[in-house]
Amino acid sequence: MPAASNGPEAASMMLTLTVAGQPCAVPVLAVRDVLGVQAITRIPLAPREVAGSLNLRGRIVTAVDLRGRLGLPPRAPGEVAMSVVVEVGGELYSLLADQVGEVLTLNPEERAPNPPTLDPSWKEFSLGVHRQDDHLLVLLDVDQLLALGA
Repeated sequence: MPAASNGPEAASMMLTLTVAGQPCAVPVLAVRDVLGVQAITRIPLAPREVAGSLNLRGRIVTAVDLRGRLGLPPRAPGEVAMSVVVEVGGELYSLLADQVGEVLTLNPEERAPNPPTLDPSWKEFSLGVHRQDDHLLVLLDVDQLLALGA
């Protein structure tokens, strides 16, 4: 993935992804790579939202299944996940999503707070929403998603 500039426009750039049919986005500045299907090794006794670990160019990366983290049903057998590799606190993590879309520049002034109808289990992970055509794009808080022991 090309490196983004660190200017004000980069701060409003978001990578879109889909989790169980819900359009979401993560800040592009946190994204280090986007990968297709990867071999994931299960980690014994890991929390249910931790799918396992994968090898990214010699680095061990913890894979977090966004479906499990957001309280959604697991993928059907045979359905594959894409990996959005993010860096938080100097560590790499893979966020497993159903699909990865495009990079959008969103106007921060158009961000709306979480609607009251947003599932309570999602509220701690959402920075707000953006209206996109006929749907809402949930802006995910990567730091909160990866606060697994908190």
